[in-house]
Amino acid sequence: QKGWFSFNGMASGDIKRQVSLFLLCACVCQAGSETLRYSLAEEMERDTFVANVAEDLGVSLSQLAARKARVVTEGHEQYFHLNQNTGVLTVKGAIDREEICPQSEVCTLLFKIFFENPLQLIRGEVEILDVNDNSPVFTEKEFVFEIPETASPGSRFPLESARDKDVGSNGLQNYSLEINSHFSLDLGTGKDGGKYAELVLQQQLDREEQPEINLLLTATDGGSPPRTGTAQLRIVVLDANDNSPVFARELYEVRLHENSPPEQLVVRVAAEDPDEGSYGKVRYAFTQTSERSRRLFQMNADTGEIRISGNLDYEEAKSHEMVVRGTDGGGLSAHCKVHVEVLDVNDNVPEIALTSVSTPIPEDAPPHTVVALFRVQDRDSGDNGRTECAIDGELPFSLTPTFDKYYELRTEAALDRERTPEYNITITAMDWGSPRLSSQQSISVQISDVNDNPPEFTKAVYTMSVKENNSPMLRIGSVNARDADEGKNARVSYALVPEQGKEKPNVSVNSESGEIYILRPLDYEEVRAFQVAVRAADGGSPPLSTQAVLRVEVRDENDNAPVVLHPLPNSSATAGELVPRHAPAGYLVAKVVAVDADSGQNAWLSYEVAKATEPSLFRVALHSGEVRTARAVSERDAARQRLVVLVRDSGQPPRSCSATLSLALVEGFSEAHLRVSGEAPAADAEAPLTLYLIIGLSSVSALLLVAGIAVVVVKVRRAREREAETGLPFPSIAGESSSGSLPRSYVYDVCFAAGTVNSEFRFLRPLFPCFPAGLPPGPGAQRSSVCSQDVASPGEEGD
Repeated sequence: QKGWFSFNGMASGDIKRQVSLFLLCACVCQAGSETLRYSLAEEMERDTFVANVAEDLGVSLSQLAARKARVVTEGHEQYFHLNQNTGVLTVKGAIDREEICPQSEVCTLLFKIFFENPLQLIRGEVEILDVNDNSPVFTEKEFVFEIPETASPGSRFPLESARDKDVGSNGLQNYSLEINSHFSLDLGTGKDGGKYAELVLQQQLDREEQPEINLLLTATDGGSPPRTGTAQLRIVVLDANDNSPVFARELYEVRLHENSPPEQLVVRVAAEDPDEGSYGKVRYAFTQTSERSRRLFQMNADTGEIRISGNLDYEEAKSHEMVVRGTDGGGLSAHCKVHVEVLDVNDNVPEIALTSVSTPIPEDAPPHTVVALFRVQDRDSGDNGRTECAIDGELPFSLTPTFDKYYELRTEAALDRERTPEYNITITAMDWGSPRLSSQQSISVQISDVNDNPPEFTKAVYTMSVKENNSPMLRIGSVNARDADEGKNARVSYALVPEQGKEKPNVSVNSESGEIYILRPLDYEEVRAFQVAVRAADGGSPPLSTQAVLRVEVRDENDNAPVVLHPLPNSSATAGELVPRHAPAGYLVAKVVAVDADSGQNAWLSYEVAKATEPSLFRVALHSGEVRTARAVSERDAARQRLVVLVRDSGQPPRSCSATLSLALVEGFSEAHLRVSGEAPAADAEAPLTLYLIIGLSSVSALLLVAGIAVVVVKVRRAREREAETGLPFPSIAGESSSGSLPRSYVYDVCFAAGTVNSEFRFLRPLFPCFPAGLPPGPGAQRSSVCSQDVASPGEEGD
C-alpha cells in the first residue's frame, strides 16, 4: 500500500507549495490506500520522472522484468511508460490537462500495473496538476450594450463571462472595469463556482450629453504571475423605453435522446414586451453558455426556437444548460434558462482490449492454463453498458471473468499439437441493450511441440539379403522410422541394440539415414542368416524410442571346391584296390565319395574319368562316383592300373578336384595266398608275426572307427548349435551333402600266411590285403587324391 507521491517539477512557487503539501499527505495516506497515487504537473517533457514503482511496491528489478510488469492507462491513449530494468515510471509525452479534463477541478489519470506468473494487478492514479498556461478569453472582442437613458441608477446588466481553461487558483478569479463615473462592476459566484460580472449603473445617463460610453473590461486569473484577458464594452445610450421583456418561464426543461437528428426542435422560448414599435420587438440570443452547448444548439434570434445543430453524445455530456437573453428594441432585456437532459441510447458497441497474450503454449499445458487477459468496456450506461462474452465454435478454451470487467482466456482440455497446431479463437462481446450490439476480437494461439510421440518404423521386420564373400562396408538397404513431433523431437537417430553374451554384429547402421552396411565379408558355409534389433530414438528430452528386427540372409556362391572323402587323400597304404582277373563287365571296383560345402546347384557333383592306364577298361557313374569295369578283364590287361577320377560341381564357374586310384589285377585271392605261403622259408618262425599283424590291424581299425564316429558326433553337435543361433539348418558334415552318401564299407576276403588256407577274416576298409609273393608293389600302389581348381594331371602309370 502506497500513498501520494508528488513530482517537484513545476515552475512556480505556489505549485511547489502544493506539491510539498501532497508530499506531506503521503505519510498520512500510506496506511489506508490500496492504490498507488502520484501527482504530476501538466505539460512536462517526454521521459519525465513520475515515480520509482519498484521501490514503492518493494519489488526487485529482476522480479519486475521476470514477471513482465507493464503499465496500461485506461482509455485509448497511453500516457505512461514503465521501464522494467529500472522500475521507473515516466511520461510518454506532454500531457495537456485542459484537453483530458476540461473544466474539472481534479484531473486524475487511472492506470494499472500488470504482473504475470502469477497474474497480479496494481491500481494507480496520477493527478495532473494544473499549470497556469492559459489566459482568460472573452467570446468576443467587443460587447455592445444599448441602455436607455431612462435607466435608473442601480440597474444591472449581465456581462458575458470570460473563459479560462485552467482551474482552481489558476482559473478565472476577478474582473475589473476601467474607472468611469457612470458604471461600476459587481462580481458574483454561480452554483458551479464560476465567476460572473454585472455592469451596475451608478449615475443617470444623459444621451444628449454623452450618447456612447466605451469601457475596458479585464478578466484576471489567480496564477503566479497572473494572466489577463480584455474585452471592449461599448455602451449606446437610447431614448426612453420604460418596459422590459418578460419571459413566460424562467426555466425550460427538455429531455432529448442522444441520437436525435440535427435540426430537431428542442424548445421555443418567448418573451413579451408591451412597448410598441422597436421597443416591443424582442430578439433572442445565448448568453453565459459554454462553447460546447453553442456548437450543439442554435438559436433563432427572431422566433426564439432552439434546434439541434450537432451530434449529442450522452457519454461526453449528460446535460446542457443555456441562458437565453431576450432584448427589445429599446435595449431592455430579460433572461431565462434552458436545461437539456440527454438520454442514453445503445449506440456504442462493446470494446475488447487485449492486455496480454501468452503464445505459444506447450501442448502438455494443464487444463485451466491462462492464455490471454483482456478487458471489455461499453461506454453506454445501464443495460446498454452491461456486457457478456463468449467463444465462437467448439474449442478447448473457456472464458473466466475476474475483476473490473477483465476476463481470462483459459485452456479447458488437453491439447495435441499433432492434431491442431494452432487455434484462431474468436471472442464475441455483446451488450444487453436494445437492439443488442456486439464486437469481435480474434486471438491466434500457437501450440508448441512436446516430445510425446515415439518414432515408428515403417516395418516391424526388415529382411535384406547379401551374397557371401561380399566387400566390407557394403550397403544392403535401409530402415526408416518417422516421428509425428517436430523440430528436434522429430529428429530420428538409429542404432543397433547390443545383445549381452554375443559377438559384435556383422552389420552397422548409419545413425542419421538408417542405411545398413555389412562390416566384413560373410561366409555362407559359416552363417546363412542372422538378425539384430535396430533402435530408433528421437532427439527429445527425455528421448523416446522404438525397435524393429533386421534379418539378413546370406546367399550362397560357388566358392568351395569338392572335397574327396574316399579314397582318403595322401593315404599311406601300400596297395590299391584288388580286381579279380575274371571280373566281368559292370564289376564294382571302388566308389569315389566327395562332398561340397556349398549348397544348391553349387553342391551338385558329377564324376568322370580324367585319365586311365586302360581307358576302355573302367568307367565312372556320373552322379554316384561308382567305379566299375566297362568290359571283362582280360589276360592282356596290365596287372597294375592307375585311374584318375575328376569330380566337378555345377556352380558358375565350376570348381573341381580329382582322386587317383591304384588298382591291382589278381588271379584269385586263394591262389595268391598259396604262393605267398609256399615261398615262406620258415613258417613256424613267422607264426607269431602273423598274430601280431592281425592284432595291430584290428587295433588300428577300431581306433579309426572310434575317431570317425567322434568326428561325426562333434560336427553334428556344432551344426545343431549353429542352427539354434541362426535359425537356419546348415549341413556341417559331409554325409549330409546333397552330392551323395558317405562311402560305403566294403568287405574283402583276405588270406593271410598263417600256415593254413582256412584262416579268413573280414575287416572293414581301409584294411589292405597281402599281395602274392611274386607281385611286388609298383610305384602306383599307394592310394592318393588331389583337389584343384582345374583337373589334376595323373601320375605315371605302373609297370
